[in-house]
Amino acid sequence: MSLSLTFHGGKCYISPVLDMNTNEIISYDLSKSPNLKQIERMLDKAFDKFPSVEGLVFHSDQGWQYMHAYFRNTLKERGIIQSMSRKGNCYDNCIMETFFGRLKNEMYYGYEKDYSSFEEFSKAVEEYIDYYNNKRIQAKTKWMPPVKYRIASMC
Repeated sequence: MSLSLTFHGGKCYISPVLDMNTNEIISYDLSKSPNLKQIERMLDKAFDKFPSVEGLVFHSDQGWQYMHAYFRNTLKERGIIQSMSRKGNCYDNCIMETFFGRLKNEMYYGYEKDYSSFEEFSKAVEEYIDYYNNKRIQAKTKWMPPVKYRIASMC
């Protein structure tokens, strides 16, 4: 799934990969337009971080980028099972929608006009995702930040 955000410098799209077990944002890409290159970069970052992903399930909405042959073939080559929500049903993507809501409430709403360029907004998103992954505690992760919960779960 991706999210479109408008700020003083224009419009941008964020496309993240969220681990439903830990709530960690594994990778993301921010782009001025929703395009296939954005999805390629997002997947490359995710596979760089976690190269062994066979058997995992990748859930998304039915956006054109997730139905594209490149995306479907890349998942298949890595042994990833593709899952898609029902058309127009946000409840199927409630975990990602929750993340988008948090991002908007905690770093976007009320600050839109503070970001004067794509680069400035991109830096703010990078800082937010670092905070979200490494400092923001959540009930689901036993009151630990997602990265700490992932590490603790591996023991």
